[in-house]
Amino acid sequence: MNDRKDERFRPATELVRAGRRTEWTSDPRLGGGVVNPPVWRASTILYDSIAEMKARGHATHDKLYYGRRGTPTVWALADALTGMEPGAEGTLLYPSGVAAITSGLLALLSPGDHLLMVDTAYEPTRQFCDGMLKRFGVETSFYDPLIGAGIGDLIRPETKLIFLESPGSLTFEVQDVPAITRVARERGVVTMLDNTWATPLLFPALAHGVDVAMMSLTKYVGGHSDAMMGSLTATPALWPRLRKATYQLGQAVSPDDCALMLRGLRTLDVRLQRHGVNALAVAEWLAARPEVGRVLHPGLPGDAGHRLWSRDFSGASGLFGFTLKGAGDAARARFIDALAHFGLGFSWGGYESLAVPADPQAIRSATAWTDPDALVRLSIGLEDPADLIADLERGFAAMGGGG
Repeated sequence: MNDRKDERFRPATELVRAGRRTEWTSDPRLGGGVVNPPVWRASTILYDSIAEMKARGHATHDKLYYGRRGTPTVWALADALTGMEPGAEGTLLYPSGVAAITSGLLALLSPGDHLLMVDTAYEPTRQFCDGMLKRFGVETSFYDPLIGAGIGDLIRPETKLIFLESPGSLTFEVQDVPAITRVARERGVVTMLDNTWATPLLFPALAHGVDVAMMSLTKYVGGHSDAMMGSLTATPALWPRLRKATYQLGQAVSPDDCALMLRGLRTLDVRLQRHGVNALAVAEWLAARPEVGRVLHPGLPGDAGHRLWSRDFSGASGLFGFTLKGAGDAARARFIDALAHFGLGFSWGGYESLAVPADPQAIRSATAWTDPDALVRLSIGLEDPADLIADLERGFAAMGGGG
């Protein structure tokens, strides 16, 4: 296989080719190569001499030194993810999405720094800001996700990082990422985006001005609800800082999990398209139901974030929410408990559909979630949408008229 490392391909082709360097998939002594990088499991690495051990110690990311620094299986996944983000220098891997977020924040912030965190961030991200970062002397201010270029009014001399998540967790507000990153660059502030919902296939973050793109690979990249991992992909300016901090924190991932992530990555393009088509069909059906107050899906023309989504995204994934008109906790519980195709469980992005109750009001401070109707979050999988719609009809029937 000709690596042609300097040639860029369209995203679907890149997913098939990336991370399959000849040095990771072939051995001339064995007379050929294999399609997938083998699973290299290692803690101890053996050397032929003291001189070689000393020389290898200066290697940073692509030479066998100690298992925690990775093996070809780990490097293949990191290389493939880097290839998805034009302009990226490299990718670092972590045992979960939360580990990626917290490691990135620790790498880029110091005591006395100020962090601007979007108010609609994933709840564990918020908890880390209010907990460990605060204890370490980093001040966090939460901001309205719809602030756009107005973010400049919140930047202080000590502001070092702006964290974005678009669409927002639970309520799916779309941020004006280019406007925010433009102001950040002018003021010398680093930007970091949780891009798990869209992945680089639907929103190439670095191309929109983001400095560090984070993903929970547990979701769409893995795609099968059987492995956990997170990633940070960074510009050349920030890559060395993140890499150094990652080594110092002792973050490492399993090569077996990397092999599962690589397998999922190869089909991400076709799966994500199917997730998006299925979810839009279900969202449109829900929008016409009398039991539904509103549907929170930026792909719908009536959604508040539709204009920005249409401008910046090339598609939608399978995660969105909707409210049950006039319903409270009890009616929502009856609705969800009656579902058969939708599982009740955390996470999302797997091949199976999920439904969970969502209550965002407790994790907002810069904005207010005042909708009195009960909110449900759906992760639409790869089932036939007609079967999912029939299941939701069963839920509506079970919900009844009581709150």
